[in-house]
Amino acid sequence: MAKGWRARHRRKAGVSGPAVVYMLCIGLLVGWYGPDWRDRLEGGSGSAGAAAMHSASSDTLSARFGLCHSGGGANCVVDGDTFWFRGEKVRIADIDTPETHGPRCAAEGALGARATERLHVLLNAGPFSLESIDRETDRYGRTLRVVTRGGQSIGGMLVAEGLARDWDGSRHPWC
Repeated sequence: MAKGWRARHRRKAGVSGPAVVYMLCIGLLVGWYGPDWRDRLEGGSGSAGAAAMHSASSDTLSARFGLCHSGGGANCVVDGDTFWFRGEKVRIADIDTPETHGPRCAAEGALGARATERLHVLLNAGPFSLESIDRETDRYGRTLRVVTRGGQSIGGMLVAEGLARDWDGSRHPWC
């Protein structure tokens, strides 16, 4: 009894050697290009979406912030550009906001209070990052950092809302 073609060429269940090699190559390529390989194919590693995703994933800092007017150590907002975080006093390096402690006029005090409240809301809105600048501290010993969320400056948000201005290296009157 002669076996037919099907019987002679029937494969056993499982994965063939060439298929294993093929799967290994695909796995190595995906591993080489990393988990964002689809983003690179769609728009390159410089695409805004990939940059935002990368930045958002680096936002790992958070706390529940209260309000404080001096003191320290607790997680709290002092004014529109200064806050305490994990026992360290941080000055937002890319902005200047109106003074709330000794404002020169009522308008400065009112705008400073709005900036303080807005910073309080923004810091409590979710994880953020603290980015270093060319100096570690200011002349008052405060740590200088740019605060970002999703790659966007929180200070820049305050500027866009009219509650702060870009820091140009010196203070200017608000009255």
